[in-house]
Amino acid sequence: MSAQESAAAPGYATAAGARAAASLLLLRDGAEGLEVLMMVRPEREDDQRGGAAVFPGGVLDARDRAAHAHCLGLDDARASHQLGMAAGALDYLVAAVRETFEEVGLLLAQQANGAPLDVAALQPWRARLQAGSAGMAECCAATGVQLDVRGLVYCSHWLTPPGPQKRFDTRFFAALTPAGQHADADRNEALELMWISPAQALEPALGLKLLPVTRVILKELGVHADAASALEAMRQRTAVPLIMPRRALTARGPGVVMPHELAYAEVGRLDPEGHGTVHATLLAGRVVRLSERVLRITAPNPGPMTGPGTNSYLVGGEGRFTLIDPGPVSEPHTQALLAALADAGGRLERILVTHTHRDHSPGAAALALATGAPVWGRVADHPEWQDEHFAPERLPLHGERIVAGPGATLRVLHTPGHASNHLCYLLEEERLLFTGDHVMQGSTVVINPPDGDMAVYLGSLHALLDETLDWLAPGHGFLVAQPQAVLRGLIAHRLKREAKVLAALREHGPGAVEALVEAVYDDVPAQLHGVAQRSLLAHLLKLQADGVAVCDADDRWSAA
Repeated sequence: MSAQESAAAPGYATAAGARAAASLLLLRDGAEGLEVLMMVRPEREDDQRGGAAVFPGGVLDARDRAAHAHCLGLDDARASHQLGMAAGALDYLVAAVRETFEEVGLLLAQQANGAPLDVAALQPWRARLQAGSAGMAECCAATGVQLDVRGLVYCSHWLTPPGPQKRFDTRFFAALTPAGQHADADRNEALELMWISPAQALEPALGLKLLPVTRVILKELGVHADAASALEAMRQRTAVPLIMPRRALTARGPGVVMPHELAYAEVGRLDPEGHGTVHATLLAGRVVRLSERVLRITAPNPGPMTGPGTNSYLVGGEGRFTLIDPGPVSEPHTQALLAALADAGGRLERILVTHTHRDHSPGAAALALATGAPVWGRVADHPEWQDEHFAPERLPLHGERIVAGPGATLRVLHTPGHASNHLCYLLEEERLLFTGDHVMQGSTVVINPPDGDMAVYLGSLHALLDETLDWLAPGHGFLVAQPQAVLRGLIAHRLKREAKVLAALREHGPGAVEALVEAVYDDVPAQLHGVAQRSLLAHLLKLQADGVAVCDADDRWSAA
């Protein structure tokens, strides 16, 4: 209800400048299954929702609170508990019901005296609500109507991203469509209405303009065959998290990134005000300033094992820089690193290598030749899969501190497991850990014996839990937030996989690694099973050392 937007929200726990709002998903069963009511909004200047197909809803009216006394089946205390608020949650349910009545003419209500609800007789009040000349409490008091919020299910909570556009802090509810009523567009906020299945609404050929929140909710609805199962699934949710997209430059141009997308945390760190100027894609050769001390340049070596490519990091400032991971042999990447150094007005003092797999260290030779910078790193215990030409001038010691520039101190952490020579580097001033391949973004690393060791890898992960960390800078991917949670998640994942290995041995053993991989990695695409066999062998060797698995003379494994 645009006439009342200025009156909305004193006292609601929303983001600064965001308007408290509510929206309602009206569900019914159509001839081919679940349908939801959607409305097309008018095109308006400076309205990012203009022309979009949305669910009914709008901002809270300060007068919605007066309608609490006319709500059937729920008081504010219970509603606030359900929505995780201290107080005032019933206002959102009232607003959802009111806005739906205003925009599409459907009213979740009943007469207090038990008589059938005459929606047609309420049309004068609908007009007054639309005009803002009356509140819902006045309508209920004058007509003897009780708002029936018993069937509303709280299902989603979204905050529009920071930036120049209007912001809305919206609670979404779902309910069955009231029986015996017919939807009627108000021709102001709702130009046209449609009862549509989620799959149809998402069909590109239909050409509906869908906001990110609408698209996500439609996908969630689309897994349910009917309205009853959709509502029951929503009721079973133990929590409804707040979801806030972030504006960014995507592969398709200006857009948003969602919390589940890999770039989300980095976009928030680099662009907290929501200007939309940060890239949500990793492009080879692009120089990304991650902080006043750190630049990232990605190598042009994307692939199944390297993701978007290997990251090289320049750390330092005021003319002094240290490079972490020069990447593969690549003339374009070497030139990109040299250009970044020149643009920063600095010289390269040293080249640090996290480990000597061929996507991380081979570029050191050309860069050292071009700059004269010494190469620091360790030689792996086993030569298989390693950079055989790697010849470091300096062996970094665990705990050693390297001054990369003014106010930029790197501490060396020996983290074997993925590789015997693996090193991480902690930028102490930012509590930012350069993880190489010890921790990757969005996937787990391959542990490839004999140089890779699962027990040692888990020990290295546990050791990092003792460090004070704020961010991870992986060898592949974007910056990663909440390091401690990530580390615990990796440990839990590996132990869960280990339990699965032991279960497979008991059920399918004795068996060769090639035979066991299908049972242990049945959640991994078959084309990756060849790679998965390496980590499976690492798990088996750990279990053998633990005394719970044995290998016979024919290389067949079984439970001890």
